[in-house]
Amino acid sequence: MWKADRLGSMDKVRPDGFLNGGKAMNMLSLEQELKGNAYPGRGIVIGRTQDGKKAAIAYFIMGRSENSRNRVFVEEGEGIRTQAFDPSKLSDPSLIIYAPVRVLGNKTIVTNGDQTDTIYELMDKQMTFEQALRTREFEPDAPNYTPRISGILHIENGMYNYAMSILKSNHGNPDACNRFTFAYSNPAAGEGHFIHTYMGDGNPLPSFEGEPKLVGIPNDMEEFANTVWESLNEDNKVSLFIRFIDIETGVYQSKIFNKNSYKNK
Repeated sequence: MWKADRLGSMDKVRPDGFLNGGKAMNMLSLEQELKGNAYPGRGIVIGRTQDGKKAAIAYFIMGRSENSRNRVFVEEGEGIRTQAFDPSKLSDPSLIIYAPVRVLGNKTIVTNGDQTDTIYELMDKQMTFEQALRTREFEPDAPNYTPRISGILHIENGMYNYAMSILKSNHGNPDACNRFTFAYSNPAAGEGHFIHTYMGDGNPLPSFEGEPKLVGIPNDMEEFANTVWESLNEDNKVSLFIRFIDIETGVYQSKIFNKNSYKNK
């Protein structure tokens, strides 16, 4: 099996909007990115607040089928898991029931599938984020072959860095897995990166392309959470998780939105 690997790092953006290497990198509006895509699928946003004090995470899920829409996020330890809102309607739990967020010491893992457990277990055995994901591939849901997207945040002694990964089929060829890892050291205040599973709606669903999108991150968690939730397509959105982590103390605050609920936490 052929595999393509890439390890990228994000250069800082100069005041004129260009990277140190000269390539333009425009900051996008997360609100407009979401409003302009009726079906981004599942998405991860990781970044740093404008004041530089907190690490920010957003993870959302969407669904087109009854089985995919029949879900809620619930707290589990320091992380979360998905569960069926109506257990009687659950037809196939294999790709929809998992723990999207787990915490391993000073590391927070967020993914769109059960690779959360793979990363947690193998990093606990001293393997790296990238090494752990080499044991996994895209989802076996032909003809979409949904990408596995993952992120990890590392906060220690007042320092913060994060990485994001996508495992995807080679342009729909299930015999080849392309692996991309993007590492962000000492991320700039007010900046984050957004990666999601699909470029938009379709049949088959088109996989995400390119590197994670540069987006802005505000200071206010409530503002951030409400903006993301309200910007997701009303018919397709299912659940949203938000967490802000104080980089100096490690103390965090979280918020969950579930469409299949009469009130949100």
